[in-house]
Amino acid sequence: MSGFGVFVLGVLFVVVVMPLWIIFHYITRWRSARGLSAQDERLLAELWETANRMEGRIHALERVLDAEAPNWRSKV
Repeated sequence: MSGFGVFVLGVLFVVVVMPLWIIFHYITRWRSARGLSAQDERLLAELWETANRMEGRIHALERVLDAEAPNWRSKV
C-alpha cells in the first residue's frame, strides 16, 4: 500500500470512525449512569425517614399548640 493509501485510511479513521467511537462510548456511559448508586439510594432512604419523623414532630407540635393556644394559626 502506498503512502497515499495509508493517508486516506488515516483520514477516514479520524473523520468517521473516531467520532462514532467517542459518541457510542459516551452513550454507553450515560446509560450505565442513569440509575442511582447504592450510596444514593441509602441517602434517599435516610432523607425519606428523616422527613417522615419531622412530619410527625410537626403534627405533634400543632396538636399541642391547638390545645394550649387555639388561635395560634390566625396569628401566623
